Amino acid sequence: MTSFIKRNPGKKLLLGTLLCAWIILLLAQPSTLELIKDYGLFGGLGVVGAIFANATGAGGGVVFVPFFNYLLFSPQSVVATSFAIQCCGMTAGALTWATYFRQQHRHDDYWKALPSALMLSVPASICGIGFAQYSSQSTRLLEQFWGGANNLHIAFGSFSILLAIAIFASIPLMKRTHFEKDLSTKDLVLLPFIGFVGGIITAWLSVGVGELVAVYLIIRGFNVTMSIAIAVILSAFTVWSSLPYHVFISDAIVWHVVLFAGAGAIVGGMIAKYVVLAFSVQRLKLFFGMWVLILGMTSLPIF
Repeated sequence: MTSFIKRNPGKKLLLGTLLCAWIILLLAQPSTLELIKDYGLFGGLGVVGAIFANATGAGGGVVFVPFFNYLLFSPQSVVATSFAIQCCGMTAGALTWATYFRQQHRHDDYWKALPSALMLSVPASICGIGFAQYSSQSTRLLEQFWGGANNLHIAFGSFSILLAIAIFASIPLMKRTHFEKDLSTKDLVLLPFIGFVGGIITAWLSVGVGELVAVYLIIRGFNVTMSIAIAVILSAFTVWSSLPYHVFISDAIVWHVVLFAGAGAIVGGMIAKYVVLAFSVQRLKLFFGMWVLILGMTSLPIF
């Protein structure tokens, strides 16, 4: 993070402003010391969740959802609070990845599919979020597949296990040294479809679209790091599009958690890129796949 600031002196003002705003907001709360005692450790959770999210392309909900379930948050609060935290962490990560693309890979043939992939997947994902949150048909689908929002832990566990299998299956493909450069005709159809379905799943579980798009692009043979960058930027747009519903309609966000975990998520989102570049992508994916598999299995009622 220090190197990030040194290489981007213009960011000092922004970071300083955010820090001052956070301190002012914290001090404006009643019983500040008691608040820090009760919720301060959520800052660490935010850092860890954002690093996982922005270093692998998966949403931070993979970390936040099972933790909030363990704390017995209501199903609505689990998803809403996870989205609010991800708005902080995924935005920081998306800006970091976008800067990296613009400065390092703007003229790289292996990265030239990034803008097109985002144009195909972002609007579709936002439409999927909107359908899931505002359509009565979405509620019926959720009840039909998983028995409603009260079975969130089952839905999350099932999705996590499938995601882990897909991650493991994609690991051998990461050893490629030559990658696809251009989107094909089938990508023009499948990316919006995956984005829409992933948006629906994300609205239900707080995870989904970033993971699905990243795995798809890796399997298709695109650059792994670029696939992660696309997934992070896509997830940032997706979680922001979901937030108004939870702020104005569901009113289920636990803001005291967001105050600390969101700040931690910004830090994690900024340093996650350096984690990806410092370690083997295969090892990151293997570790992340094992983490997701364990979380998924322990979320099911049979364990």
